[in-house]
Amino acid sequence: MLQTGVMRRLILIALLLLLAAVPSGGAAPRQVLLGVLGNPDHFRSVTGQDSQVRHIIMGFGQNTGPRLDRMLAGMGPIPMLGFGMKGITSRQIAQGRGDAFLADLNRAVAAFPGERIYIRPWGEMNGHWNNYCAYNRNGTSRGPAYSTANFKKAFARAYLIVHGDPAVNQKLRKLGMPPVNAELAPAPFPRVRMIWNPQGYGSPNLPGNTAHAYYPGDAFVDVVGNDLYNIGGKAEWAAAEALYQRYKHKPHSFPEWANWGIDDPSFIRRMADFVKSHPKVELLAWYYGQRGSEFDLGRLPRSRAAYRQLISPLGR
Repeated sequence: MLQTGVMRRLILIALLLLLAAVPSGGAAPRQVLLGVLGNPDHFRSVTGQDSQVRHIIMGFGQNTGPRLDRMLAGMGPIPMLGFGMKGITSRQIAQGRGDAFLADLNRAVAAFPGERIYIRPWGEMNGHWNNYCAYNRNGTSRGPAYSTANFKKAFARAYLIVHGDPAVNQKLRKLGMPPVNAELAPAPFPRVRMIWNPQGYGSPNLPGNTAHAYYPGDAFVDVVGNDLYNIGGKAEWAAAEALYQRYKHKPHSFPEWANWGIDDPSFIRRMADFVKSHPKVELLAWYYGQRGSEFDLGRLPRSRAAYRQLISPLGR
């Protein structure tokens, strides 16, 4: 057996090594998933970021069957798949008209070999530029087919089908919706994580077009998202803070964020500070990593340096 003095020295050395591995703030650094919509190789060459999350947005039902499987396989290690609502309305989805695509997405998610996949339906739903927003730009209603009530039903239906909820038809009945006429595969949380992704503020900014007006309920949201852009030196940080505080019981994400054609490193610094002070943020995905775009950090040297220094290390 080791002598008592030797044992004490070994314990002391082990404690000192442990303390040396912990930052001076007293807590281990929190890893955040980092992603990009665009070319991840180009983005890595610019920022040094090894993007864990690849973000693609497609049309509703645009890819199905083997094409959907191949697309997801090329988005590893963690896909984030968004889709719109072209050619169909919120009411039609709530009534089951989109079930074939949602059931196929459920199958593809269940077959995906990775440990996590994000599904991001109908992002920025409170923005008038999206056809699934309940309001036009001038503040007029788009009618009951696009109402926030129907949007919430559509989102809940998508959540239950994509997750392969075993009690899907019972839950749909309680929500006043018809059953699903399809076999679903189990794709349980946290493997598949559904992002409910409004903007922090409505556009038009009306009481009926707030983010919360589209919230389907805690049972149908895995992660809250918020898209944040620095446009002309202005970003809606107050709205981001309000959204975080309202849903601080949920994980948070920024599926889209970027400087909009301006080289402003203060925006990058502000995001780094936000993530550090808001522990529920689990994901940041820059938009848009394509070479030469107005969001390309390769064209924005001061922002690129700030990103390399402050954001890329968050994913390590």
